[in-house]
Amino acid sequence: MIDDTAGEGPPLAGHVPFLLFWVARVLAGMGLQIVAAAVGWHVYDLTHSAMALGLVGLAQFAPMVLLTLPAGQAADRFDRRYVVAVSQTCAGLAALVLTLGSLEGWLTTGWIYAAVMVVGGARAFLNPAMAALLPGLVTTEQFPRASALSSSANQAATIAGPAAGGVLFAFGAGVPYALTAFCFLTAALLMLAIRPLRRLEGVKGARLADLFGGIAFIRRQKIVLGSISLDLFAVLLGGATALLPIYADQVLHAGVLGLGFLRAAPAVGAIAMATCLGFRPLRARVGRTMFAAVIAFGLATIVFGLSRDLVLSLVALMVMGAADNVSVVVRSSLVQLATPEALRGRVSAVNFLFVGTSNQLGEFESGLLADLIGAVPAVVLGGIGTIAVALFWIRLFPGLARLESFAEAARLGDSQPIG
Repeated sequence: MIDDTAGEGPPLAGHVPFLLFWVARVLAGMGLQIVAAAVGWHVYDLTHSAMALGLVGLAQFAPMVLLTLPAGQAADRFDRRYVVAVSQTCAGLAALVLTLGSLEGWLTTGWIYAAVMVVGGARAFLNPAMAALLPGLVTTEQFPRASALSSSANQAATIAGPAAGGVLFAFGAGVPYALTAFCFLTAALLMLAIRPLRRLEGVKGARLADLFGGIAFIRRQKIVLGSISLDLFAVLLGGATALLPIYADQVLHAGVLGLGFLRAAPAVGAIAMATCLGFRPLRARVGRTMFAAVIAFGLATIVFGLSRDLVLSLVALMVMGAADNVSVVVRSSLVQLATPEALRGRVSAVNFLFVGTSNQLGEFESGLLADLIGAVPAVVLGGIGTIAVALFWIRLFPGLARLESFAEAARLGDSQPIG
């Protein structure tokens, strides 16, 4: 049970378990972003084939889908620190293979795809275990702030990682791969040094029903189902960022430099909002705040879709990033706090599968719709659809809309049966 009577507890700035977790998340996020950028450059340099680049995405996506449910069960059966550390170590070893192959000249696309599959499989175990670990490091009162700061770590890696991967590749493919290995292996060591507030005993037995326990719980717990499904459909409809190259070239006439600014703008807005939430965490009306953030995301998407001015478009994208961060922080907090500790790994695995799938399907939906009716109508309709989903979900999940605090969500989670 999460203690919600201890006030805010020690400040996070001096809270060693959370600081170790935060630094480890930054390093792991940087590693993922650097290797993604470097692999993309490297595969294209070797093949000059768009299909080869597409296979890189498939090599990452396939193991994540196949291993999601086993990864969730592993996060609930074993010490989550060890699950995260082993995952990061496997990813680091894959990066070392890429480093040695690049330096010695024997690295082929086959080896790259194999290494990417290992990283994708490691990520399948890493994400749910890391998300489920965080509530055990802080109190309920600290958790919203911790979640916001954890999100800022991910956004910082999203901004800095691709740039570092691209720049370092100019000095040889082995350089970004070596830095990736360093990031992952150092993160693993930091994870092993964490001492959580509570010890998870784990789930006993190995029944097939345990594997699907996260899905069964999500169906029962309306708050969790509502928050995950809201994000799923909002992202499916609001995938405007997939069309940024078209906007930079044909709508805003901003060129490659403008495209770089457009890609960075959502992450800048997200980091700014995450920093604000870190210092001023949400305490009341969390359900309404999440729905308001999704509606704001839809409105900003419409503004971006209609804009012909680069500055206005950048502002709209930053608002989209900020609103999305509010939604992510509230959703992730609700999912973790409203879930019994013994189920958090499996529920987090399902959550990450939905989020990852919706991002990719949302990009596909936006590209397909833009091909049929044009980029501007596709983005505007996506924003309208996002708002419509939020309004419909308010009626479909009234308990989620009325939820007042994260402590209330934690009490609901404590009262839920595990089986």
